[in-house]
Amino acid sequence: MTSVDIIFYKEGEEIPGMEFIDSLTKKPLAKGLKQLEKLSTLGHGLRRPHADILRDGIYELRWRDVKVQYRLLYFFHGQGIVVVSHGIQKKGDAVPGIEIDRALKRREIFEKDPEAHSWKFEIEARYEN
Repeated sequence: MTSVDIIFYKEGEEIPGMEFIDSLTKKPLAKGLKQLEKLSTLGHGLRRPHADILRDGIYELRWRDVKVQYRLLYFFHGQGIVVVSHGIQKKGDAVPGIEIDRALKRREIFEKDPEAHSWKFEIEARYEN
């Protein structure tokens, strides 16, 4: 399994996935960053319970803190790039269809102009202790 680069979907000045991560408190943030590291290392090879495919090439990166379930929705761009669309706190048994549709729309926009809709994520630079 090959490592992948993680980038975040960007729309203008907004980076929805990063805004979600930045909103997390310390413990869920730490767990989410560990999951992103696993995704970066394993790419397509990351499976349940850490990640799962939702539908139409949209995946979820999964973690929990106490009773709250966190999800980052993402898709692959080729073999070597993961694009994080956005994050949610999941309620109920399934990720709502509207959230998957949002990620699908962002993938469509991203694929038309990847450079304009990319923001490079560097864990070390952003979250130094």
